[in-house]
Amino acid sequence: MAPVRIALHQSAGAVPRDTRANLRALDATARTAAAGGARLLLTPELWLTGYALGDDVAARAETANGPGARAVAAIAAEHGLAIAYGYPERAGDAVYNSVQLIDPHGRALAGYRKTHLFGDFETEHFTPGDTLVAQTVFAGLRIGLLICYDVEFPETVRAHALAGTELLLAPTALMRPYEIVPNTLIPARAWENQLYVAYANRAGPEGGFHFAGLSCLAAPDGTVRARAGLGDDLILADVDPGLLAASRAQNPYLADRRPELYHPRG
Repeated sequence: MAPVRIALHQSAGAVPRDTRANLRALDATARTAAAGGARLLLTPELWLTGYALGDDVAARAETANGPGARAVAAIAAEHGLAIAYGYPERAGDAVYNSVQLIDPHGRALAGYRKTHLFGDFETEHFTPGDTLVAQTVFAGLRIGLLICYDVEFPETVRAHALAGTELLLAPTALMRPYEIVPNTLIPARAWENQLYVAYANRAGPEGGFHFAGLSCLAAPDGTVRARAGLGDDLILADVDPGLLAASRAQNPYLADRRPELYHPRG
């Protein structure tokens, strides 16, 4: 199978509380990504509304098929590429930090609610999700979804590896001074689990937060195939099923596991 080109949008310009402005920016980014041959575009965490929402989270949240989802679907269909975008999701009385993947025809393929919330802002305003592995198949790849802090736990990415995920999408709002995550941890997660990890971060100041940038695509051989800087950026890189198969054949981590030993004993 031929490599699949993906685009990671690193945002230094999302406008908190201005969904229309963010959708206009997404439209322009999708156009550029499609022109570069990308079949899938990944945005940062809470892209639709901005991250620094404070107490406005509940007011800005919408359902998985709400107006924001319909607008993203129209952009995806217009430019002929899939889009994974972060947004605050309302489901009944609960609000989740979510990501949704829309296909090039504007149809929802998969959604995920962040299971590991980070810091006071998230734990105060969001309900943690209760389903760890969300997957779909697109462009011949089994794609999984996590969000930011989720990938910092070995168990989450390993669960995806065991479920067959080949490309893990992780929209992110990583703050400074935690640059060790994109620089060291993300390539290690890709290597130890033998999958691709696409990590799309925010960049620069927003509200009281300062985001670290350094978005990347890490490959199963431990290399970083593309890396953003510290500001607004759009990086394109290929997910190569051939490299994935070769790397899995050479690296026996998953086959050599002994899970019967991995449980604590009283």
